[in-house]
Amino acid sequence: MNWRPQTILFWITIVAAITPIKAQNNNRAANGATAADWPEYGGTGLAWRYSSLDQINTSNIKRLTPAWSFETGDYQDGMASTPVVIDGIVYISTASSWVIALNGATGDPIWRYKYEPPVGLPAPRSNHGLAVGDGKVFINTRDNYLVAIDAKTGKEAWRVANGDMLNCRCGMGGVPQVVKHKVIVGASGSIGTITAYDTENGRFAWRFHVIPKPGEKGNDTWDGDSWKYGEGTVWTTGSYDPELNLIYWGTGEPKPTFYSANRKGNNLYTSSVLALDPDTGKLRWYYQEIPHDTWDFDTDYEFTLIDREVRGRTRKLLVNPNKGGYTWVLDRETGEFLGTYKFAENTNWIQGIDEKGTLIGRNDPEIGKPNFICPSNIGAKEWNQSAYSPRTGLLYTPVNEMCNDLVLRGPSGKTPQDRGGGTWIMKPPTGHDTGYSHLDALDAVTGKRLWTYSYKYELMASVLATQGDLVFTGDVEGRYFALDAHTGKKLWSYQTGAAHRGGGVTYMMNGKQFIVTPVGRGSLISDLSMVLWPEASNWRVASAVMAFALPEDEK
Repeated sequence: MNWRPQTILFWITIVAAITPIKAQNNNRAANGATAADWPEYGGTGLAWRYSSLDQINTSNIKRLTPAWSFETGDYQDGMASTPVVIDGIVYISTASSWVIALNGATGDPIWRYKYEPPVGLPAPRSNHGLAVGDGKVFINTRDNYLVAIDAKTGKEAWRVANGDMLNCRCGMGGVPQVVKHKVIVGASGSIGTITAYDTENGRFAWRFHVIPKPGEKGNDTWDGDSWKYGEGTVWTTGSYDPELNLIYWGTGEPKPTFYSANRKGNNLYTSSVLALDPDTGKLRWYYQEIPHDTWDFDTDYEFTLIDREVRGRTRKLLVNPNKGGYTWVLDRETGEFLGTYKFAENTNWIQGIDEKGTLIGRNDPEIGKPNFICPSNIGAKEWNQSAYSPRTGLLYTPVNEMCNDLVLRGPSGKTPQDRGGGTWIMKPPTGHDTGYSHLDALDAVTGKRLWTYSYKYELMASVLATQGDLVFTGDVEGRYFALDAHTGKKLWSYQTGAAHRGGGVTYMMNGKQFIVTPVGRGSLISDLSMVLWPEASNWRVASAVMAFALPEDEK
């Protein structure tokens, strides 16, 4: 064949245009959309939970049918995790920190890894997901171990204790994050931590302590020695901007929870967004959403990283829907506060937030009486993730409308460890017989609501958005369903047989797009909700994944 220079240039251009799609997708591209794979918990490091696949779309969604299903065998606490998909292999984790690799086309198991806790320590009973990178699968355990598993064979490569569980009262309930040959994990304890380990051998790289020690910036925001018990649990996972080389992690409430007379001050760095250098763990900036948190509202859950125009110019944004029913919008380069908007219908813990980010009209609970607070400390937003679509500019957010009576308790004086706390009783919002929920399509920056999908119980599954203009999620009655991304109209639904708590994903294999969702109710939140909905005790517990695809003649 006689190749002309123009012909060679044409094919170089085509190859260059096609090749980066897979490479970028597997390496957290600046574009937050996934393609053939679903390489990490939030889809990519930008945490959009959005796929560029559109084989399944609004015109053919009604023909979507089950392709395969798989029961894990770990049934005690449901299935609350999100799968990761690399090169057609679906990696799933269970409540007991088992890891299973499945053939993405058939659902057949390739290998299984069953975590065995050290002798004398209890088995972990909760897991939200795993991470895959550098040829390994990484999983946290509730008894405070980070385990690395060979992605091809399922054999344990290494295991490292993130701390002495019995002494530090610590554990890891979140999802690891792999960035630049480091696996990063968050943990609870008397002082919450974010720690990085080498992916190759588990060697310690760096650690960030949420609570500053004496002499460190921020320690003066704690009264006396209250910093020693401040905690600031880190129990979700982070986002990552490769252009800025920053990871973003959130922290939990200060301790003691609710009772705060013995921890006066803003209590840094609890209930804050932390921007860290992934190479060193150094703090670049922070933003404390809830100074002196007395409601257990934390600053956790997803940090969605988008570029949008704000005040006349394009800004690199971090968007964080909070348990308290407000979404914070920050400049992710500097941490500058750019605005908030309320997305919950029932809020009374504050009257509002001013243009500087200050909480106005705080309704702090008082000791000696029931304090009716909305939302409940379960949160208007739980850890199940929203999804962002660049096609619509909308953030698809599940919202739970529940309240509670908070009853504070001061220190008993019996032990130094008892510094007070509180209890709560679930209550419906004022004017309602019980709780309820809704999935909203919100402008990600302004909070303008374009449509809402209402539901009579709680919505506890993560949301998935696709280029096919579809929004997927599941409910506690067992239905997995798809809505039109532009209108909110329900287009498709399938009864899976058990409630949904984890995160659905999508991927392409052998020319076919699959939608895969975990199936199985679980976690403390599920038990608490039975106060509002007694019938929840009859909802089936399961631990499975179910895949859907179009019939062969529809591809």
